[in-house]
Amino acid sequence: MPRAGSANRPSCVLRGAAAEAAQVLLYGVPMADFATLRRMMVDGQVRTADVTDRGLIEAMLEVPRERFAPGEAALAYLDLDLPVGSGGVRRLLKPMVLAKMLQILDLAEGEKVLDVGCATGYAAALMARLAGEVIALEQDAELLSRAKAAFDAFGIANVRAVQGRLIDGFSADSPYDAILVEGCIEIEPATLCAQLADGGRLVCIQGAGPAAKAVICRRDGDDITERAVFDANAAALPGFAKAPSFVF
Repeated sequence: MPRAGSANRPSCVLRGAAAEAAQVLLYGVPMADFATLRRMMVDGQVRTADVTDRGLIEAMLEVPRERFAPGEAALAYLDLDLPVGSGGVRRLLKPMVLAKMLQILDLAEGEKVLDVGCATGYAAALMARLAGEVIALEQDAELLSRAKAAFDAFGIANVRAVQGRLIDGFSADSPYDAILVEGCIEIEPATLCAQLADGGRLVCIQGAGPAAKAVICRRDGDDITERAVFDANAAALPGFAKAPSFVF
């Protein structure tokens, strides 16, 4: 049976009956059986990417990704960045990439986390099970409203959704033990790193196109160290593009 991410995965965004047919073709499971699809996502996309953190795996098995993808539930467990919001510009990170980033972030109970670009709130819901408090930052009012509705629906009490420019972070609640940046950025996240606590870490995808990499930044006093961890790409996050420059 082909797993998500195989050569048979549809390259276009399908909806309605076509999307459900694609689920059955790829998985042999009706899309209504989301619990089975969730386990297949974890077994076929997450575990095979050397994600071994037990708490993270349990969270991904329990949090219903389809509920954070209004109108795109049929695509929720495919190996792709999931379009959310109007225009399809913003996307949820593909499960494998998000899982590897969260494993690198290595959250601990009681820690305070900033989720930059939370979109509809899926990653924040996962981190709420791994950390103490999550600040979910989003600048798009429509996406923020959907995230708040999802948190309320699932009774997630340790996530607070706030609105603001993503590039500014949320200094009002800093410092943070950990920061997740949910998208690709082209510039150094200096403002965000300044909001880390001593010993805190930030994980993002930095670069452009196929040259992008998942990077971890750590704060040690006034020093920030940076290390590339694995190749990855994702949709660009608003506000983090390089300024245009003249070429002579």
